[in-house]
Amino acid sequence: MGAVLIDIDGVLTVSWQPLPGAVEAVSRLREDGFALAFLTNTTSRTRVSIADTLRSAGFPVEAGDIFTAPALTAAHVREHLPDARCFVLNSGDIAADLAPLTIVDDEPDVVIVGGAGEEFGYPALNRVFGYLQRGARLLAMHRNLYWRTDAGLQLDAGAFLIGLERAAGVEAEVLGKPSAAFFTAALDALGVEPGDAVMIGDDIEADVLAAQRCGITGVLVRTGKYRPETIESAPGDPDHVLDSIAGLPDLLG
Repeated sequence: MGAVLIDIDGVLTVSWQPLPGAVEAVSRLREDGFALAFLTNTTSRTRVSIADTLRSAGFPVEAGDIFTAPALTAAHVREHLPDARCFVLNSGDIAADLAPLTIVDDEPDVVIVGGAGEEFGYPALNRVFGYLQRGARLLAMHRNLYWRTDAGLQLDAGAFLIGLERAAGVEAEVLGKPSAAFFTAALDALGVEPGDAVMIGDDIEADVLAAQRCGITGVLVRTGKYRPETIESAPGDPDHVLDSIAGLPDLLG
Protein backbone atom coordinates (compact mmCIF):
# COMPACT_ATOMS: atom_id res chain seq x y z
CA MET A 1 0.00 0.00 0.00
CA GLY A 2 1.25 3.46 -0.86
CA ALA A 3 -1.61 5.64 0.41
CA VAL A 4 -4.02 5.73 3.31
CA LEU A 5 -7.39 7.46 3.16
CA ILE A 6 -8.63 8.29 6.65
CA ASP A 7 -12.07 9.25 7.90
CA ILE A 8 -11.87 11.87 10.67
CA ASP A 9 -14.97 11.87 12.86
CA GLY A 10 -15.20 8.61 14.77
CA VAL A 11 -11.79 7.41 13.61
CA LEU A 12 -9.39 10.13 14.71
CA THR A 13 -11.68 12.12 16.99
CA VAL A 14 -15.05 12.22 18.71
CA SER A 15 -16.38 15.74 19.26
CA TRP A 16 -12.93 16.83 18.00
CA GLN A 17 -11.13 15.16 20.91
CA PRO A 18 -8.46 12.63 19.80
CA LEU A 19 -9.26 8.97 20.29
CA PRO A 20 -6.62 6.92 22.17
CA GLY A 21 -3.63 6.14 19.97
CA ALA A 22 -4.90 8.12 16.96
CA VAL A 23 -2.22 10.84 16.98
CA GLU A 24 0.52 8.26 17.35
CA ALA A 25 -0.91 6.11 14.52
CA VAL A 26 -1.08 9.00 12.04
CA SER A 27 2.41 10.14 12.99
CA ARG A 28 3.75 6.63 12.45
CA LEU A 29 2.04 6.37 9.05
CA ARG A 30 3.76 9.62 8.06
CA GLU A 31 7.10 8.33 9.28
CA ASP A 32 6.62 5.08 7.37
CA GLY A 33 6.24 7.06 4.14
CA PHE A 34 2.55 6.60 3.38
CA ALA A 35 0.76 9.34 1.46
CA LEU A 36 -2.22 10.43 3.56
CA ALA A 37 -5.57 12.00 2.73
CA PHE A 38 -8.28 12.77 5.27
CA LEU A 39 -11.80 12.31 3.90
CA THR A 40 -14.69 13.72 5.90
CA ASN A 41 -18.40 14.29 5.45
CA THR A 42 -18.21 16.92 8.18
CA THR A 43 -20.12 19.97 6.99
CA SER A 44 -19.86 22.23 10.03
CA ARG A 45 -16.26 23.40 9.43
CA THR A 46 -14.03 24.46 6.58
CA ARG A 47 -10.90 22.56 5.54
CA VAL A 48 -8.70 25.21 7.17
CA SER A 49 -10.65 25.05 10.42
CA ILE A 50 -10.49 21.25 10.49
CA ALA A 51 -6.74 21.27 9.85
CA ASP A 52 -6.16 23.85 12.60
CA THR A 53 -8.19 21.81 15.08
CA LEU A 54 -6.40 18.55 14.26
CA ARG A 55 -2.97 20.17 14.40
CA SER A 56 -3.72 21.68 17.79
CA ALA A 57 -4.49 18.13 18.99
CA GLY A 58 -1.12 16.89 17.72
CA PHE A 59 -2.01 15.40 14.32
CA PRO A 60 0.53 16.08 11.52
CA VAL A 61 -2.05 17.48 9.09
CA GLU A 62 -2.26 20.42 6.67
CA ALA A 63 -5.36 21.88 5.03
CA GLY A 64 -4.27 20.49 1.67
CA ASP A 65 -4.47 16.95 3.09
CA ILE A 66 -8.17 17.31 3.87
CA PHE A 67 -11.01 16.52 1.48
CA THR A 68 -14.45 17.66 2.59
CA ALA A 69 -17.95 17.09 1.24
CA PRO A 70 -18.61 20.87 1.00
CA ALA A 71 -15.47 21.48 -1.06
CA LEU A 72 -16.31 18.59 -3.39
CA THR A 73 -19.89 19.85 -3.70
CA ALA A 74 -18.68 23.33 -4.64
CA ALA A 75 -16.33 21.90 -7.26
CA HIS A 76 -19.14 19.81 -8.75
CA VAL A 77 -21.52 22.77 -9.01
CA ARG A 78 -18.83 25.01 -10.51
CA GLU A 79 -18.11 22.41 -13.17
CA HIS A 80 -21.59 21.18 -14.04
CA LEU A 81 -23.94 24.02 -12.96
CA PRO A 82 -21.79 27.16 -13.15
CA ASP A 83 -24.70 29.64 -13.31
CA ALA A 84 -26.94 27.93 -10.73
CA ARG A 85 -28.54 29.85 -7.90
CA CYS A 86 -28.03 27.71 -4.79
CA PHE A 87 -29.96 27.50 -1.53
CA VAL A 88 -27.95 25.83 1.25
CA LEU A 89 -29.51 24.05 4.23
CA ASN A 90 -26.65 23.24 6.58
CA SER A 91 -25.52 23.57 10.17
CA GLY A 92 -22.19 25.40 10.43
CA ASP A 93 -20.23 28.10 8.63
CA ILE A 94 -18.66 26.66 5.48
CA ALA A 95 -18.94 29.75 3.27
CA ALA A 96 -15.21 29.74 2.50
CA ASP A 97 -15.37 26.21 1.06
CA LEU A 98 -18.51 26.97 -1.00
CA ALA A 99 -17.11 30.09 -2.66
CA PRO A 100 -17.61 31.22 -5.37
CA LEU A 101 -21.07 29.60 -5.68
CA THR A 102 -24.04 31.94 -6.02
CA ILE A 103 -25.91 31.50 -2.72
CA VAL A 104 -29.49 32.82 -2.58
CA ASP A 105 -32.25 32.96 0.03
CA ASP A 106 -35.18 32.25 -2.25
CA GLU A 107 -36.23 30.52 -5.48
CA PRO A 108 -33.02 28.61 -6.19
CA ASP A 109 -32.13 26.39 -9.13
CA VAL A 110 -30.36 23.98 -6.77
CA VAL A 111 -30.94 22.99 -3.14
CA ILE A 112 -27.80 21.82 -1.34
CA VAL A 113 -28.37 19.84 1.86
CA GLY A 114 -25.47 19.59 4.30
CA GLY A 115 -25.20 18.39 7.89
CA ALA A 116 -28.16 18.52 10.24
CA GLY A 117 -28.58 20.76 13.25
CA GLU A 118 -31.05 23.24 14.68
CA GLU A 119 -31.48 24.73 11.20
CA PHE A 120 -33.37 21.59 10.13
CA GLY A 121 -36.71 22.60 11.60
CA TYR A 122 -40.14 22.27 9.99
CA PRO A 123 -40.16 25.73 8.37
CA ALA A 124 -36.80 25.16 6.66
CA LEU A 125 -37.63 21.63 5.49
CA ASN A 126 -41.04 22.69 4.21
CA ARG A 127 -39.41 25.59 2.38
CA VAL A 128 -37.01 23.19 0.67
CA PHE A 129 -39.93 20.91 -0.15
CA GLY A 130 -41.54 23.85 -1.97
CA TYR A 131 -38.39 24.57 -3.98
CA LEU A 132 -38.18 20.92 -5.04
CA GLN A 133 -41.81 20.93 -6.14
CA ARG A 134 -41.03 23.94 -8.32
CA GLY A 135 -38.21 22.14 -10.08
CA ALA A 136 -35.07 22.81 -8.06
CA ARG A 137 -32.41 20.08 -8.22
CA LEU A 138 -31.47 18.35 -4.97
CA LEU A 139 -27.80 17.88 -4.08
CA ALA A 140 -26.66 16.32 -0.82
CA MET A 141 -23.22 16.69 0.71
CA HIS A 142 -23.82 13.24 2.25
CA ARG A 143 -26.67 11.05 3.44
CA ASN A 144 -25.37 9.97 6.85
CA LEU A 145 -28.23 8.96 9.14
CA TYR A 146 -26.33 9.74 12.35
CA TRP A 147 -22.92 10.43 13.82
CA ARG A 148 -21.34 10.02 17.25
CA THR A 149 -20.51 12.85 19.65
CA ASP A 150 -19.48 12.86 23.31
CA ALA A 151 -23.23 12.87 24.04
CA GLY A 152 -23.84 9.70 22.01
CA LEU A 153 -25.37 9.10 18.58
CA GLN A 154 -26.98 12.18 17.02
CA LEU A 155 -29.43 12.36 14.12
CA ASP A 156 -27.94 13.61 10.84
CA ALA A 157 -29.18 14.94 7.51
CA GLY A 158 -29.74 11.57 5.84
CA ALA A 159 -32.84 10.98 7.96
CA PHE A 160 -34.39 14.21 6.66
CA LEU A 161 -33.15 13.64 3.12
CA ILE A 162 -35.16 10.43 2.83
CA GLY A 163 -38.32 12.34 3.71
CA LEU A 164 -37.64 15.11 1.20
CA GLU A 165 -36.96 12.60 -1.57
CA ARG A 166 -40.13 10.64 -0.87
CA ALA A 167 -42.34 13.70 -0.48
CA ALA A 168 -41.06 15.55 -3.56
CA GLY A 169 -40.61 12.47 -5.75
CA VAL A 170 -36.95 13.24 -6.46
CA GLU A 171 -33.62 11.58 -5.78
CA ALA A 172 -30.72 13.52 -4.33
CA GLU A 173 -27.35 13.50 -6.04
CA VAL A 174 -24.89 12.66 -3.26
CA LEU A 175 -21.43 14.22 -3.58
CA GLY A 176 -19.69 13.26 -0.33
CA LYS A 177 -19.06 9.72 0.82
CA PRO A 178 -20.20 7.16 -0.38
CA SER A 179 -19.88 8.84 -3.80
CA ALA A 180 -17.12 7.26 -5.90
CA ALA A 181 -16.12 10.76 -7.01
CA PHE A 182 -15.03 11.58 -3.45
CA PHE A 183 -12.58 8.68 -3.32
CA THR A 184 -11.38 9.34 -6.86
CA ALA A 185 -10.62 12.97 -6.06
CA ALA A 186 -8.39 11.92 -3.15
CA LEU A 187 -6.62 9.23 -5.15
CA ASP A 188 -5.98 11.63 -8.04
CA ALA A 189 -4.54 14.21 -5.66
CA LEU A 190 -2.20 11.62 -4.16
CA GLY A 191 -1.30 10.18 -7.56
CA VAL A 192 -2.08 6.57 -6.63
CA GLU A 193 -4.24 3.81 -8.07
CA PRO A 194 -7.14 2.33 -6.07
CA GLY A 195 -5.28 -0.96 -5.60
CA ASP A 196 -2.44 0.88 -3.87
CA ALA A 197 -4.67 2.53 -1.26
CA VAL A 198 -6.52 1.63 1.92
CA MET A 199 -9.53 3.44 3.40
CA ILE A 200 -10.18 3.35 7.14
CA GLY A 201 -13.51 4.45 8.59
CA ASP A 202 -16.20 3.84 11.19
CA ASP A 203 -19.13 3.74 8.73
CA ILE A 204 -19.28 0.36 7.00
CA GLU A 205 -21.49 1.69 4.19
CA ALA A 206 -20.21 5.19 3.44
CA ASP A 207 -16.53 4.63 4.28
CA VAL A 208 -15.60 0.99 3.86
CA LEU A 209 -17.89 -0.75 1.37
CA ALA A 210 -18.02 2.36 -0.82
CA ALA A 211 -14.22 2.41 -0.96
CA GLN A 212 -14.09 -1.31 -1.70
CA ARG A 213 -16.43 -0.81 -4.65
CA CYS A 214 -13.80 1.57 -6.03
CA GLY A 215 -11.09 -1.08 -5.70
CA ILE A 216 -9.66 0.34 -2.45
CA THR A 217 -8.92 -1.95 0.51
CA GLY A 218 -11.43 -1.21 3.27
CA VAL A 219 -10.74 -1.21 7.01
CA LEU A 220 -13.55 -0.80 9.54
CA VAL A 221 -12.80 0.39 13.09
CA ARG A 222 -14.85 -0.37 16.19
CA THR A 223 -14.90 3.27 17.26
CA GLY A 224 -17.16 6.23 16.45
CA LYS A 225 -20.53 5.22 15.05
CA TYR A 226 -19.57 1.53 14.77
CA ARG A 227 -22.25 -0.86 15.99
CA PRO A 228 -22.10 -4.67 15.64
CA GLU A 229 -25.55 -4.83 14.06
CA THR A 230 -24.43 -2.63 11.16
CA ILE A 231 -21.99 -5.33 10.06
CA GLU A 232 -24.67 -8.01 10.30
CA SER A 233 -27.08 -6.04 8.10
CA ALA A 234 -24.49 -4.66 5.65
CA PRO A 235 -24.56 -5.84 2.00
CA GLY A 236 -20.89 -6.83 2.16
CA ASP A 237 -17.94 -7.49 4.44
CA PRO A 238 -15.01 -5.18 5.20
CA ASP A 239 -11.59 -6.40 4.15
CA HIS A 240 -10.34 -5.86 7.71
CA VAL A 241 -11.80 -4.91 11.10
CA LEU A 242 -9.69 -3.23 13.80
CA ASP A 243 -10.46 -2.09 17.32
CA SER A 244 -9.18 1.37 16.38
CA ILE A 245 -6.85 3.22 14.03
CA ALA A 246 -4.07 2.52 16.53
CA GLY A 247 -3.79 -0.93 14.94
CA LEU A 248 -3.47 0.27 11.36
CA PRO A 249 0.32 0.80 11.17
CA ASP A 250 0.93 -2.79 12.30
CA LEU A 251 -1.67 -4.11 9.85
CA LEU A 252 0.00 -2.31 6.95
CA GLY A 253 3.42 -3.30 8.16
